[in-house]
Amino acid sequence: MLGREKMTVGGGCFWCLEAVFQQVKGVLQVESGYAGGHTDNPDYQAVCSGKTGHAEVVQITYDPAMISFQPLLEIFFAMHDPTTLNRQGADIGTQYRSVIFAHDQEQERIARTYIRELEQSGQWDAPIVTQVFPLPTFYKAEAYHQNYFLNHPDQGYCAVVVGPKVAKFRKTFTNHLNPGAVK
Repeated sequence: MLGREKMTVGGGCFWCLEAVFQQVKGVLQVESGYAGGHTDNPDYQAVCSGKTGHAEVVQITYDPAMISFQPLLEIFFAMHDPTTLNRQGADIGTQYRSVIFAHDQEQERIARTYIRELEQSGQWDAPIVTQVFPLPTFYKAEAYHQNYFLNHPDQGYCAVVVGPKVAKFRKTFTNHLNPGAVK
């Protein structure tokens, strides 16, 4: 697609990342899904069991004329803890790992370079455990997972976990905030 590129990342529950990236100026679409496992066509229950090897991920379609891979990567790292192995907050398991599935060699190079810069910066008290791999098959999650925060902002997990991440993004990345994004 001309004028469109994709980024696929995992950093905990996909509802959190989906809700954040839906707020970003230049992002055209965000889909929750699964990647990085060894089972074809996994479903949520199988992924949550930890037996398929998949991570919960979001696949972001963006307009590179409005935002590039680098600032999207910066947002990704600011919105989760890349130092906790297979965990984000109370979400524990390999499906919640921090991972970047690069769509091409340039994305992989940029991601690895940025991780080195973060490690050298001392921003984190522990080593970054984010994995970087070439994109395997992306499986779109079930329909009820798509736009979850937009459809269920008052649901318990959304109110306590997702909402604060969206608020943090809106406060920290005002220059990348889509003015038409729903609060």
